[in-house]
Amino acid sequence: QVQLVESGGGFVQAGGSLRLSCVASGFAFSDYAMGWFRQAPEKEREFVAATSWNSGVTDYADSVKGRFTISRDNALNTVYLQMNNVKPSDTAVYYCAAGPEGIATPDPRPYDYWGQGTQVTVSS
Repeated sequence: QVQLVESGGGFVQAGGSLRLSCVASGFAFSDYAMGWFRQAPEKEREFVAATSWNSGVTDYADSVKGRFTISRDNALNTVYLQMNNVKPSDTAVYYCAAGPEGIATPDPRPYDYWGQGTQVTVSS
């Protein structure tokens, strides 16, 4: 049974930091690209960051470049999103996703598996 379980969300003040984690099980994690997406109220889901199967390639949305860092530990089947200098516009439900092509891409369509999400709320 495939599972992606996110954690680490919560309330944070603008300028603060959070670290999201996503633990995967039920598939060959080290073969998959991993991505983070987010969805704010009344908005469409949007790309945040992605990493290739071996961390060789990473990609970020322009809105988070220089503030967020995606990383993964294949030994622990875990992908992380370090969020620094957060802004109220970062408020959203954050989802991790797994893509079987192993390629970091901002396109959500190749991602087969999705977590349930973790809420991040940034106050001004």
